[in-house]
Amino acid sequence: MSLYNAEVSAGSLMLPESRRVAAFMLTNPDEATWRRAFSLEENLLQKNKPATARRMARLIRNRLDGVGEGTLRLVAGGEKEVALQILLACAIRHSRLLGDYIRDVYRERLRGLEESLDPKGWEGFLHECEHRDPGVSGWAESTRKKVFQVIVRILAEAGYLDSTRRMRLTVPLLHPMTVRHLKDAGWEDILAVMEIER
Repeated sequence: MSLYNAEVSAGSLMLPESRRVAAFMLTNPDEATWRRAFSLEENLLQKNKPATARRMARLIRNRLDGVGEGTLRLVAGGEKEVALQILLACAIRHSRLLGDYIRDVYRERLRGLEESLDPKGWEGFLHECEHRDPGVSGWAESTRKKVFQVIVRILAEAGYLDSTRRMRLTVPLLHPMTVRHLKDAGWEDILAVMEIER
């Protein structure tokens, strides 16, 4: 199995949509109910195109699959800061690429007292990833660019960057509830990626 995949390119943290999907997942829907919820008739995510809704729902479901009821409840109804941090943890759990980028690039930029991310470093990071997973070398140029754009958007949504344009490093303090929940869930490895000190 591949170490990395480009599925993260399908969407950022998508808080409003993730809240709806998490609440829906708490009802334990069967597959037919799931398909109906994201059809044009029910349109749970309120998107104009059913294909868009299905793609978003699939990504969110994959990120939240098997996380447990407590995590789903925090995503569905927790305060915004906590919900975003839990969604980041779920995204890291789902995408090794995202976690490695935070650990290997974001953290190193901070340690080097850099003020922002450097887009030029993305190809260097992917080159390192190719050594760990040769499949990355087969990604199309458009895919490589899209993955970077979405990772930057995720970091901005989670408060690790000031904006997607300037990409200035703005390390957030993790909410105590986030830290406690991730420890209780046994996600110490993900917490270690997310807890960053200047």
